[in-house]
Amino acid sequence: MTVTTATTVANLRDLGGTPLSGGRTVRPGLVLRSGQLDRLDVDADPVVAALGIRTVLDFRTDTERGEHPDRVPAGARLLIADALADKMNADGPDGAGAGKIPAAQLKDLLSDPAVAEEHLGGGKVQALFAGIYRSLVSSGSAQAAYRLLLTELADPQAGPLLFHCTAGKDRTGWGATIVLSLLGADDETLMSEYLSVNPAVRIAFAPMIEGFTAAGGDPDLALALIGVYPSYLEAALDEVTTRYGSMEKYVREGLGVHDDTVEALRARLVA
Repeated sequence: MTVTTATTVANLRDLGGTPLSGGRTVRPGLVLRSGQLDRLDVDADPVVAALGIRTVLDFRTDTERGEHPDRVPAGARLLIADALADKMNADGPDGAGAGKIPAAQLKDLLSDPAVAEEHLGGGKVQALFAGIYRSLVSSGSAQAAYRLLLTELADPQAGPLLFHCTAGKDRTGWGATIVLSLLGADDETLMSEYLSVNPAVRIAFAPMIEGFTAAGGDPDLALALIGVYPSYLEAALDEVTTRYGSMEKYVREGLGVHDDTVEALRARLVA
């Protein structure tokens, strides 16, 4: 994994260089992850321009995309795959913890410490994220989103591909876990890559955290909302094990991705 220091894209990371079994690594420059691209400016950001991004895959909801539309590099394809559409529809729009996507609602959720504590305190935020992560494994919309990610990454014509959500930590984090697991990363590497977004995310949302704390909010609650924790990823991994028994069976049976596609993905991305 390589942190790519871009000035107009938050939390941009190249999965290239991530260690895999047998002393191999992920090939650099082909699979990238980030937060939303609403501030992308290729002309002012030579780091991004040099990546030559050809495909952008956006996991966000209709509301998120409408409020902060992506700015896509010239010549790149934009693919939309709302990973949480089914969960949003099932939970409904009401309530801070029902149907709202935390990364997309940070300003609302952290604007009033008393409301945040009522809806998210006492372990509720951890339970909320556990439910979201389980839905990323089991819901039809999420399965379609991650099927598209793997299919595109297996296609040489896709070129360098960047996938993202809002903060680039949850929906994007699970996508990276699937890809790296299939390529041969071990459990420790998967967790390390998953957690390594925390510094960038916390810097990006520092003013919000500071304002929340200054108003009397619990800083641990804010960090649980804007960061990622091992228990979040563990909920998704447990859902995979419970439903399918292994990541390979989840990809084959849950996502409907054929073995030859997985082999093509490995041939393309493993160095």
